[in-house]
Amino acid sequence: ETGAAPSLKKYSLQGKAWGRARLTVTYKDGLVQTIHYFVTKPEVRAMADLGHFLATKQWFVDPQDPFHRSPSFMTYDREENKIVMQDSRAWIAGLGDEGGGGAWISAIMKQLGAPNQDELNKFQQFVDGVLWGGLQYKDGPKKFGVRKSLFYYQPDQMPQGYYRKDFDWTSWTSWNKGDSERVDRSYDYPHVVAADWVLYRLARNYNGLVTNHPWDWYLTNAYETSVAMVKLAPGYAVFGQMEGDIFLQVLEDLRREGWNPQADDLEAKMRVRANRWKDEAYPYGSEMPWDSTGQEEVYAWMKHFGFQEKADVTLNAILGYDPVIPHWGYNGSARRYWDFIFAGKLRQLERQLHHYGSSLNAIPLLAEFREHPDDFYLLRVGYGGTMGTLTGIDQEGFLAPAFHAFPDLLRPDGITGDDGTNLFGHAWNTATYIVHHPDFGWVAFGGNIRVEGETVKVTPLDSFRMRMYLASTGLWLTLDAGQFEALELDEKTGAIRVGLAPATQYLQVARLRIEQPGKIEGAKIYQPAKSWKQERSAYVVPLGAATTWVELTH
Repeated sequence: ETGAAPSLKKYSLQGKAWGRARLTVTYKDGLVQTIHYFVTKPEVRAMADLGHFLATKQWFVDPQDPFHRSPSFMTYDREENKIVMQDSRAWIAGLGDEGGGGAWISAIMKQLGAPNQDELNKFQQFVDGVLWGGLQYKDGPKKFGVRKSLFYYQPDQMPQGYYRKDFDWTSWTSWNKGDSERVDRSYDYPHVVAADWVLYRLARNYNGLVTNHPWDWYLTNAYETSVAMVKLAPGYAVFGQMEGDIFLQVLEDLRREGWNPQADDLEAKMRVRANRWKDEAYPYGSEMPWDSTGQEEVYAWMKHFGFQEKADVTLNAILGYDPVIPHWGYNGSARRYWDFIFAGKLRQLERQLHHYGSSLNAIPLLAEFREHPDDFYLLRVGYGGTMGTLTGIDQEGFLAPAFHAFPDLLRPDGITGDDGTNLFGHAWNTATYIVHHPDFGWVAFGGNIRVEGETVKVTPLDSFRMRMYLASTGLWLTLDAGQFEALELDEKTGAIRVGLAPATQYLQVARLRIEQPGKIEGAKIYQPAKSWKQERSAYVVPLGAATTWVELTH
């Protein structure tokens, strides 16, 4: 019993078969409603499948590759079950942009909350063998610049007949070598920053997972790549970037590490961008004027610099194209129509269901909900967009960029394409949200919940189990390292305790952050009952062989 209103009838649903399903409800007055679901594997299992598929099927090794793409995670064609070695859209086969970088972006964002030693070993090979010094310049005037693609169309530099004759190589998408080496597309930079930042986070908090470089090497590269974007790709850097929240996270970690000169430099460069947005009526433009992707980063910096009016404008724009609908494909599915042309196998204008706009636009929606936990609608939309990513992971771990909505198709796209940006959003958002709703009683998004006497007990079931939000207190609990196993709330006293997963070979201490962004009048401030040591503003909690319980009091 979770305290739902007596007038409501509660049902337990069980997903019995993977894939699309529908539930038809017939009401007493004869009205019939159909609710559309997508049954996925449990989230942790889906993430494990994804990591394995990437590290096996999408792992490319060929030291003789003329484009120096080896070793790397590459675009995969699910219909032909092979890596995409050539495409007339150069970036798809060149590890570049969203459409070609999707594989390696997915590979590293999965590691943020579900690290795997073998997969990380391969990613470190990719960084040192392809990314650093290949896709990203490591010296010269373009140092830290990110090139558009490693693959290109230059038949006079290749053996006769090298390029596929069944492709049309005459359009602008078939970049020659010179075009592929340009570093002026700002949207390519956040991908590299995200990779460096995740490796920094893992090297800093785990023992023996990331070994090719020390943690400060990765944080330095994340910082340098962030500022290089403004310097080397100023044309598009004036817009909000996909995955742009990563810049704010780098800034926060620079501050926590005491790297104030670098933090001041990065913040100053971001303020210039933010000041521009502050003065615009609608500050979320893009390289494509009809896009719905600039809002994510714009919202983050508007909040950071205190430009609340423009943060509200940006949030309301998202709510205008991001709906709540009782259909898995449209619920929280931000309006996207065009990226099958740039990053899909079937190239056509079409409503894309849960393309990366879903999970990226969920970032500001959920951030806003954490400040205003009484606005249940924000959680419904944001969580729908976050969960949408999982519908693109098939039963073996292949992640499609989006689902084709045309009624004669109704299937995922055939290549991985720009799926990585979608997984970035999911990795950024995945969490368990606990709400006491006036009608539904206690509800958990991303977990199971039950009430025993005066104790509310929650088991997190989201992909990473590293973040929990308790709406009734505005409390946001996150782990830089480790996982939550449980949360318990005493409704009478307000006391909270959280259970942390046991120590592992690579992790002996968890790092817990306790924040209360929720604006609740009279809310009590929580802190640990025990005096844990703090590092980089996180509480350091030693882990044991069994669950470690942390008591929070007010």
